[in-house]
Amino acid sequence: MTAEAIPVRAAEVETSRPFFSVRDMHAYYGESYIVQGVSLDVRKGEILALLGRNGAGKTSTLRTIARTDNPEMRQGEIWLDGQAIHKMKSFEAARAGIQLVPEDRRIIQGLTVEENLTLAKVAPGNGWGLEQIYQSFPRLAERRKQDGVTLSGGEQQMLAIARALARDLKLLLLDEPYEGLAPVIVQEIERILHSIKPLGITTIIVEQNAVAALKLADRAVILDTGEVVFTGTAKEVLDNTELRHEYLAI
Repeated sequence: MTAEAIPVRAAEVETSRPFFSVRDMHAYYGESYIVQGVSLDVRKGEILALLGRNGAGKTSTLRTIARTDNPEMRQGEIWLDGQAIHKMKSFEAARAGIQLVPEDRRIIQGLTVEENLTLAKVAPGNGWGLEQIYQSFPRLAERRKQDGVTLSGGEQQMLAIARALARDLKLLLLDEPYEGLAPVIVQEIERILHSIKPLGITTIIVEQNAVAALKLADRAVILDTGEVVFTGTAKEVLDNTELRHEYLAI
């Protein structure tokens, strides 16, 4: 092998390195073993659907990635853009670019839409400005002076996503973003998620509406009792009736 070939191969390795990786991640609620050796890779700007039946460990996997105290991660590695996230606390992971939008959205009571967004921007980093947020979320612009908790469920979901974008965001973790929402609102959220892909923002979505998540996503990972049982393209899952019936009940 010639000396000239070495830099080319090094560049190829760097290009192929996943933007986000989880390696052999194990997590517990007390002594309950919930996340059992999960490994996955996500490329920059990719949307990954993390799927499975109820109790499969999907939300627990998101919470472990975000470095919340519960569940407790006892083994494994989490890497984001070359940073060792598994060594961080939750606030440090957030500063590194991981934003979790939980199922309950956690809109701050007593604050307007704009105050919720402004508070999110207190953290250091280069998140979206208010003008950019209002251009992408016109419903929020119309309700900027309204108390955030009085918004409809769909509008609260938009506010929760906008609040994540107001921070320095690299990896967006969405837990059941479509739950209880009208189809027109689901389409609006999908439009927003597609619009941030070219910006290099990577998304992992947990969603019981598996078909909707698969139509949105590039790739899918299926969990069963805390373990990965499938990794592949979203189309592979949509086309595989047996796989969907066994692990997703659809």
